[in-house]
Formats: sequence, C-alpha cells, structure tokens
Amino acid sequence: MLVKSLLISVSITLLCLSNSALAQRVKDLADVQGVRSNQLIGYGLVVGLPGTGEQSPFTEQSFKTMLSNFGITMPQNLKPKIKNVAAVAVHAELPAFAKPGQKIDITVSSMGSAQSLRGGTLLQTILMGLDGNAYAVAQGSLVVSGLGAEGLDGSKIVVNTPTVGRIPNGAMVEREVKSPFTSGDHITLNLRSSDFTTAKRLADTINDFVAGTARAVDATSIKVSAPRDASDRVSFLSMLENLEFEPDTPSAKVIVNSRTGTIVIGSEVRLLAAAITHGGITVTINEQQDVSQPDAFAEGDTVLTNNSVVDVNQNDSRMFVFNPGVTLDTLVRAINDVGAGPGDVMAILEALEQAGALRGELIII
Repeated sequence: MLVKSLLISVSITLLCLSNSALAQRVKDLADVQGVRSNQLIGYGLVVGLPGTGEQSPFTEQSFKTMLSNFGITMPQNLKPKIKNVAAVAVHAELPAFAKPGQKIDITVSSMGSAQSLRGGTLLQTILMGLDGNAYAVAQGSLVVSGLGAEGLDGSKIVVNTPTVGRIPNGAMVEREVKSPFTSGDHITLNLRSSDFTTAKRLADTINDFVAGTARAVDATSIKVSAPRDASDRVSFLSMLENLEFEPDTPSAKVIVNSRTGTIVIGSEVRLLAAAITHGGITVTINEQQDVSQPDAFAEGDTVLTNNSVVDVNQNDSRMFVFNPGVTLDTLVRAINDVGAGPGDVMAILEALEQAGALRGELIII
C-alpha cells in the first residue's frame, strides 16, 4: 500500500514538471542494466534459386544431410547438380523479454559463390545463442533488393547486394531469455555516454522525486531502489524513464574524417593565442613535342623530341591571428573566406593540435 501511494505521489509530481529546452528524458540517455537484446546465428540452405546457386563441397554435404534427415540416402559417388541451392548464414537480434511464439526479423547472407538469393526460400534453420542453446527457428521466402546480370562475354552488372536478403517475421522464438529485471532490491541505469556530471544530475533528479532512492556508482551507472513486486517495478520504471533532466555538455572534440573530408567541431572547442598561415604550391608540367630534322645537305633522320615545361606557382597566403578563447567556428569561417578547402582545414587543425593551441581532443577517423 505504501509503494502504491508513493507511485501516485510521484505521478502527480511528474505532471507538474516544467519542460526545459535542453532537458532530455531518461529513456533517451540511459538503459536499464540487464534489459538487452541477444544475438542469434544459424546455418541453413536456401532453395528454389533460378540457377544462381552454388556447387561447393559444404553445400553438397549440407544437401545430403538434409535428405538423410528425411530418410533419403544418396550414393556416395553421386554428385548432385544443385545450382538452385545456396549455403547461407542466418542472423537475428532477439529482443529483451521476447516470449516463445513471437516472431522476429532475420537476415540471410550467402556463404559461398552463389550469384544471387533472389527468389529463394530458406528452409528450417535453428538459430542459436552464445551459450549454444536454440532460441528461435527460421524459415520463409527471402526479400532481396539487389540485382545481378551477366552476359556471355563475361560482362556483368550488379545493383546493391543480391547475395543478402531479409525475411520480416521470419523466425519464431522458441526459448525465453531470463532477465534479471525483477530480481533484487535495485535497478541500475547505465548512461550511453559516460560522464560524471551527467550521472550526478540524473541521480539528483531521481532523488528530487523519490528522496534517497538513487546514487551514482560511477560515471556510467546509477543504482536506484525499486519495488520488489514485478508490476510495481514496471510502473516505477515507467515514471523514471520519463523524467527529464539536463545532461552535461560533452567534452570538447573535433572529429575529422580523412576519407570524406567531413569535419565536425564541438561547441566547447576553444583556441589559444595563435598565428596561422597556410599557403598552397601548384606545380604544372606540360609535355611538348618538337620536330628535329637535319639540314638540307647533312646526314641524319628526322625525329621527335620531348620538351618538358615545369611551372611552379605559390598562392598568396594570409596570416590569421587569434586571441585566447576564440572558438573554432571563427577559425573555420576565416579560412572559408579565403576559399580554403576541407583538406586545408584538416592540415591547420593538426598543426594547432601539435602546437598545443587547440583546447579539445582531435580525433581522426
């Protein structure tokens, strides 16, 4: 009775909560420890392919094993032509609290030399977990978005990936994974991004509604006292995950993707006093051919000679001077004003980081 009265009082307080522009819900920033999905994997056969399958030793062995399960024995020296069969790997995510009889989506990928899985049907495949137990059984017709075509001269065209397909609701759950959600006197909330300040703010927010129930264990985990009854615990967590609080700003980072030229700059990045100059050198090489021929009465042959003209131009560069505390946004805008590209910005960022003038972590991916 005391627990239900406590839940009612918390519900009333939640209705009076004012929304903040920067506030976020707990469910958007943290997960409940123990409430997680599990990966499943299996090996099976896709049949019914229009000649786009494969003929490999392990595919033949799997095909013979399947027939033997139905009481059909093939001669050892007989090699079946099974171009409409492909060996595949099947994987899926088993959601938390999934119950026997529920269905989940699966992904089917070719393991051999099959050209395409389009039009194929996956035969009954057992999906196992990390512990070796069977948790689901998959079967059904594949949905393949890819396309492949090949000509007699060897030319071919491939659109997307025809050797991977999906089967929506293609597996049925056969075993439930036990969850520690209802055990013990506590539940633990784990932040998706570890931060000591955010962990403390979350614990304070929970304690403002139910005093003395939450404490931050480290930069990731917040332990919260919870009712023992399963129904009350679900109601209690439902209110906790909808609490809103303002997380701390992330640490200062600059993310540079060297392959695509993408640069992402955090709002907390600052510069120390620095003077920057960055100029480009352009080297142009022109190859010209001249005709060399002897005089009218001289011996010799007319030949072509190569003449290389090398021209080196150095672009005008400007120097930028910044005072302490200037944001990196100011630097980027200044560089853009003179027409520098992403490659120039990356070079300047690396030089600033080496000089110790960049107050933030430079991460190159």
